[in-house]
This record gives sequence, C-alpha cells and structure tokens, in this order.
Amino acid sequence: MSDPLPANQNTISALSREAKRLEEDATYSSKGHFNAEDSWMLRNYWLGVPATILAALAGATLFKSYPELASLSALAASLLTGLMTFLKPNERAAMHRAAAGQFLSLRNQARFFREIELLQTDGLDELRDRLKALSTMRNELNDKSPSIPRWAFVAARKGIEEGEATHKVDKED
Repeated sequence: MSDPLPANQNTISALSREAKRLEEDATYSSKGHFNAEDSWMLRNYWLGVPATILAALAGATLFKSYPELASLSALAASLLTGLMTFLKPNERAAMHRAAAGQFLSLRNQARFFREIELLQTDGLDELRDRLKALSTMRNELNDKSPSIPRWAFVAARKGIEEGEATHKVDKED
C-alpha cells in the first residue's frame, strides 16, 4: 500500500483539478459565445444589406416613375429595417464577442494559475484565495453574459473535440 500524499500535495492536487475545471468551463463558454457572435453578425448582414439595397432601389425607381416597384421596395426595406431595430443583431453580436473575450481571459488566467502559480507551494492560503477569485470571476461572467444557444454550444463542443482550442505546445506533451 502506498503512502498517502502529504497534505500540501493533496491541496495542490485539488487546486489543480479545480483550475482545470475552470479552464474547461471558460473554453466551452468562450467558444460558444464566439459561435453565437458569428450567427448574429450574419443576421446583421442578411438584414442590413438587402434593406440598404431595397431603400436605394425604392429611391431610384421613384425617379423613373415606377411607383408600384418603389412602394414595394420601400415596404420591404422598412420591414427589414424594423427587424434590425427589434432584433439588434449588431448589439447581440457585440455582447457575445465581449463575453467570449472575458471567458478567454479567465481561461488564460486559470491555466497560468495551474501551470505556474501552483508551483509556488509555500503559500497555500494565497493559492486558495487566487483560485477562489477565479471561480468568482467565472460565476459573475456566467451571470452577466447572454445565454449561449444550444446549437452554438454543440458547435463549440465539436470544435474543441477536434482540437480548435488546443495550443500546439499542449499537443507536444
């Protein structure tokens, strides 16, 4: 029977596992938010570009004396513009982009904690406090971030499993 790990080693091991959980959570959250951002940016273009073209067409056809085409173009342009105002795809994309960046920052901090700071085993209380602060940051980000749609999470998981979130140096280990 092997000797149990010293108390400090048990604590360091537990802190390391929790830091890995934080990294994983933050990785999935950031990737999911980036996927959601892409979707909202596409919606912004799919609504905005046709609205602009239709508005221009309505103005041009008015000068050419095609009132029916001008009316139809103006109606379609106003419908698309109304959808953009209601859905606010650009704002939603920006919110997801900001959340993704904050989760990436958290992931990087958790990895640095696990890979570097945990090597300094002489200050266990400070290490616990640092990990607690990182955990609090994750909880606050979860509270204030927009929800990630299910499809964006599934796409994030697929991408992560395919290695999209893995650094080259981590593949060398």
